[in-house]
Amino acid sequence: MKIPLLSDSVSAGFPSPADDYAEENIDLNEHLISNPFSTFFLRVKGDSMINSGIKDKDLIIVDKSLTAKPGNIIIAMIDGEFTIKRLSIKNNELYLKAENHKYPDFSFRNHIDIQIWGVVIYSIHSYL
Repeated sequence: MKIPLLSDSVSAGFPSPADDYAEENIDLNEHLISNPFSTFFLRVKGDSMINSGIKDKDLIIVDKSLTAKPGNIIIAMIDGEFTIKRLSIKNNELYLKAENHKYPDFSFRNHIDIQIWGVVIYSIHSYL
């Protein structure tokens, strides 16, 4: 489904007069999804990633074809349950970092089964 896209951008600083209001159509799939066969959407539950801008009930777009690197926000399966965390490295060891001080980090060596499932490429949340 194509959605109208105004030809001008919106200023996040000082307002500027719009040159015109000509529109073109935009297909969000073309702009948000590079690998459609390995991309899926998930709804976030909880606030462990709040400091990275990902909130409860946000919609995230995850690409399973990407190789996770330290610094990426990823979807992991820990002992059979999905979680969203930042892949980090400390003392030459990988771990999963929560972006909320209320939640613990997860060390790969403290869990029997941790699988990196995909890399979060976008987060969409409502302002209402």
